[in-house]
Amino acid sequence: MSLSIGAPAPQFSLQNQAGDTISLSDLKGKKVVVYFYPKALTPGCTDQACGLRDTQAELAERNAVVLGLSPDPVAKLAKFQEKHGLNFDLLSDEDHAVAEAFGVWQLKKFMGKEYMGVVRTTFIIDEQGNLANILDKFKTKTHHETLLAALDAG
Repeated sequence: MSLSIGAPAPQFSLQNQAGDTISLSDLKGKKVVVYFYPKALTPGCTDQACGLRDTQAELAERNAVVLGLSPDPVAKLAKFQEKHGLNFDLLSDEDHAVAEAFGVWQLKKFMGKEYMGVVRTTFIIDEQGNLANILDKFKTKTHHETLLAALDAG
């Protein structure tokens, strides 16, 4: 399934790093940055998360809330958040149902092996719950800069 700009974002409710349930529908009225990453506590995912951590003030100025989603269990997300002082919710999508709904659970190749996994992608959802932008071409170290530019572009 491929999602298109302007279409309603797939709805979801998942547990965050503290075991609390976070629902996309609870965030109406804010821009929601839903970013999918493959695995907590790995170098690229850490770079990406720390960039978002360090730009929370700029994101808040743009009325944007960040949700990081990965197939990691809640306990691992708690470790990731604590180790790096992350100041936004990380959501556990262990059965990858939400990743599938957003079309980012795909066949990947690494060192000659093929496997199913998360393709690093960021979705910007507008205040009404519709897809405003999809970012899939960025470097993990500068993801936050790409995101801020996309939010400013509308």
